[in-house]
Amino acid sequence: MSLLIDIDGLVATLTLNRPDKRNAMNDALLAELSGFCDAPPDGVRAIVLTGAGGHFCAGLDLAEQSERSADEAMVHSRFWHRALERVQFGGLPVVTAMSGAVIGGGLEVASACHVRVAGPDVRFQLPEGQRGFFVGGGATVRVGRIIGPDRLTEMMLTGRSYGADEGMDLGLCHYVADDPLAKAHELAIQIASNARLSNYFAIHGVARINAMAPEEGLFAEALCTALAQSSPDAQEGFRAFLEKRKPRFQP
Repeated sequence: MSLLIDIDGLVATLTLNRPDKRNAMNDALLAELSGFCDAPPDGVRAIVLTGAGGHFCAGLDLAEQSERSADEAMVHSRFWHRALERVQFGGLPVVTAMSGAVIGGGLEVASACHVRVAGPDVRFQLPEGQRGFFVGGGATVRVGRIIGPDRLTEMMLTGRSYGADEGMDLGLCHYVADDPLAKAHELAIQIASNARLSNYFAIHGVARINAMAPEEGLFAEALCTALAQSSPDAQEGFRAFLEKRKPRFQP
């Protein structure tokens, strides 16, 4: 199987399992990943996404690609956009545990996730320009918002790669850990214990609000605040604070 699924309590670990190709992404694997995020099993509250064989994802599997006309290439790019939208906005927090190659489409997949943990050997790169291509899986939007359009342009023009520490300084990852999978699981368990509505608004609200004009964004923030703070979980969180105990949120 190209996507391994292991569910342990509230956390599902998804492993890109094409180690002989450094987990290069083909359409079937991307559809499996998107499908899981779109309709996760009941009881799963967070996802850890990682790669087998010492690499996260080396990008699009060029060996499985055929020549495409302009309209076919656009359709394929839009397929990636829809698939990664389900990763980002499926409703569950996704924590990546990254090692080795996080290149091209692999970086586009990672940038759709919410918390990114890198091992010391990680290499972030967008080499499409050196092959005569242009990014098509959302890098201009997601990676551009993380590192800024100016730096993204330079990265695409030169094929420059960044290591883990440089990537953390830029925001390509949030943590660097010797054992990224263990750290990712630790964070996923912590995140899964949050109130579900708080997590949902963190996933949906922040990204969408930052795409709005300031006044519209502030209004949308107020709506999220009103819904979250009037929920039973918010009331439980308030009681737990007063009683100096951990909150027991709804399952």
